[in-house]
Amino acid sequence: MVGHFQRGGAPIEVGDVDVLMSVADAQRVMDRVGIVPTNDGASALFRSTLFGRWESPPLVVEIMAGFHVATGLGWTEVLPRTRVPVLVEGSVVYVPDRAELAEMLRLFGRPTDLERVRLLTAQI
Repeated sequence: MVGHFQRGGAPIEVGDVDVLMSVADAQRVMDRVGIVPTNDGASALFRSTLFGRWESPPLVVEIMAGFHVATGLGWTEVLPRTRVPVLVEGSVVYVPDRAELAEMLRLFGRPTDLERVRLLTAQI
């Protein structure tokens, strides 16, 4: 399932929700909802110490702990520094602020990430 979200008039297609957590928190959440950690989250660009996919919600949730991205300097850990509450269907979720999210997406560097940076920064 792909989610369609509208922000400032620009539609964004989202195939899943990425959640970055500490290893301890990720393990607790995975145990609670019955997710078995897997190595499927590793790629040439990304890796996590602990990774799992929660496929029960309408939009798949990928839980990542110890998340790293490959850069010219080697593997770089991605640790959000900011936390902004956002109301989603009656529940509060926390996301990095726009500037930090744009910074993360630039670090990832894929065309879809760079398009999201363009959309984010056009609204700042």
